[in-house]
Amino acid sequence: MSDDRTFSGHDVPPGLVGRGRRRGSDDEMAEDSCAAFGYLRGIRERADAIEIRFLNGNSVWFPYHWLGEWKFNPSDGLLLKFSGDLVYAVLIRGSNLSRPLIDSTTNLTTSGLQRHRIVWMREMSEDEIRQVGETGPTIDSIEVAEFESNADLRAWLEMRAPSFLE
Repeated sequence: MSDDRTFSGHDVPPGLVGRGRRRGSDDEMAEDSCAAFGYLRGIRERADAIEIRFLNGNSVWFPYHWLGEWKFNPSDGLLLKFSGDLVYAVLIRGSNLSRPLIDSTTNLTTSGLQRHRIVWMREMSEDEIRQVGETGPTIDSIEVAEFESNADLRAWLEMRAPSFLE
């Protein structure tokens, strides 16, 4: 698979990584967050793009209008497919990815991504994952790969997450 490039941002010094919970002001479009992701609080608010934050601080953004098919499998995680100049696969592994937040009905899948309200998602450190435990969503890893063909994407999925091919 020489036409695909996989990266997870683990080779660059730390920088920007969102942490904790905050309430946004009116100027910040009323953003809220949990340890794993940030979202727009307004039910009718829609984000233009989603930022993927890696543990080391690197980020990559994808416009929501590139988001096509996406699949959720509690055992394998969440697979997002973006189509632009190339095809991009974003494989998110973690726990409780579809669980609503404790103080909200918002979750990562149906009320977040489906409604284009998620503004960022991030890999979490082992300590952060332990702190959240089973009380909320955690993101253990995010893998992003780009492909020039669907055949290359299929081969990558066969190696990394074959359940998404069923």
